[in-house]
Amino acid sequence: MVEPAEPPQQPRIAGGRAGRVAPLLGLAGRTAGEAVVASLRNRRRGATDDQGGLEFHNRTAARYADRLGRSRGVLMKAGQILSVALPESAVHTDYRGIYQAAFAKLQDDAPPMPAELAIEVLTAELGRPPSEVFAKFDPHPLAAASIGQVHAATLPGGRRVAVKVQYPGVDKAIRADLANTELLATFLRLLFAVVPNLTRTDVRELAREVSDRIGEEIDYRVEAANQQAFADAYRGHPFIRIPEILPELSTRRVLSMELVDGLRYSKAARAEQQLRDSWGEVVFRFFGDSLYRLGLMNTDPHPGNYLFHPDGTVSFLDFGCVKRFTDAQARTMSGFLQRTVDQDPHRLYEWGIESGWIAPPDAPTPAELLDYWSAGCRYLLPPQPFTFTGEYAVEVMRSRLSSQVVHKLAVPGDYTFVVRMDAGLAAILGGLRATGHWQAIREEWDRATHPATPLGELDFAFWAAPR
Repeated sequence: MVEPAEPPQQPRIAGGRAGRVAPLLGLAGRTAGEAVVASLRNRRRGATDDQGGLEFHNRTAARYADRLGRSRGVLMKAGQILSVALPESAVHTDYRGIYQAAFAKLQDDAPPMPAELAIEVLTAELGRPPSEVFAKFDPHPLAAASIGQVHAATLPGGRRVAVKVQYPGVDKAIRADLANTELLATFLRLLFAVVPNLTRTDVRELAREVSDRIGEEIDYRVEAANQQAFADAYRGHPFIRIPEILPELSTRRVLSMELVDGLRYSKAARAEQQLRDSWGEVVFRFFGDSLYRLGLMNTDPHPGNYLFHPDGTVSFLDFGCVKRFTDAQARTMSGFLQRTVDQDPHRLYEWGIESGWIAPPDAPTPAELLDYWSAGCRYLLPPQPFTFTGEYAVEVMRSRLSSQVVHKLAVPGDYTFVVRMDAGLAAILGGLRATGHWQAIREEWDRATHPATPLGELDFAFWAAPR
């Protein structure tokens, strides 16, 4: 039974360029937003007892997060990226956590659209109102994100499902955003103000990369096919869970799947260490197994895409953007990692030439190349075990984006997704402060060694079993 819709709380998505850029202009211009950027760059150093300062930053951070949330689409996705990339140490001690907490709300707590609009989309897409499709439909969303929001429902047979409904007009707004590279470039300049030394990165090139990734997520039929591929591969896995898709209730703007309960990332990050270590290993193994065994990579690793369970298992959500890699491409990445672990600059350099990543004469030296890879792969180097932290996540982002070495490499376009994954995975594990023998786990894939952990033994048995 569908409950009565609540009164509308927000207008439909604005698609005009001026309306879409406005939230950023308010922050990037010479207004209160300039103070936000300055504080993120540690330029504001007020006294710790300056309550007025705290109130100002609370208001400013909340206003910015709200504007990004109501903008939806590309801008909100960018805000989600900032919530992962922003470490506490990047903010002055007086205001530590204010901005990160505000941006974190964009992960799964964005301003929802009114229930009547969600019902309107469902009726148009499924050909019947929710009251005729579901035994129960909750008009209050479980989560509201950048492109759509998720509602809980129950089928006539009693099966609980999650129904993701796309915001009306968001597809047009996203296409307008993707055509407006200056909008993304403006936001990314703010990101560069947060993470020092990023100024050498080509802002417009990075904006295009973000646009390409987000552009694939507009059609939920693509996401349904991606998620089904993962669900088929991991069905019955001992600790990796992928919700099953309901194709008969999925369309271009509606995606229905089995409902999964679990802890959100913010709560999981406060769990006991042993559980966080287990979750961290599960997330690490998911991305390694997916790449090296399946040739697949889910390239949107923001915190809202995980549900953590008390038994140490993890459910993975949101497969709107999945990249497929060949065996040769996976071997190329494996080769860079292994030569970095071996700390052999000359073999690493030769591999770079063989892989087409290095083209003399404008090329880094072997020592520079080793330093570049080592900075982003310190979790694989001695001593082991290694504990991920938020600080290390920022180090990975800096090393991958701001090093002068990256401008001397001819990185194929397909691998730009890997750079995003490196930083995103480090941020997820850093938030969990997960400790593990990551190098030993990696060798299970790259050198076919025996399982390094009890979870590894379960994983090995799963993939070895007849399918």
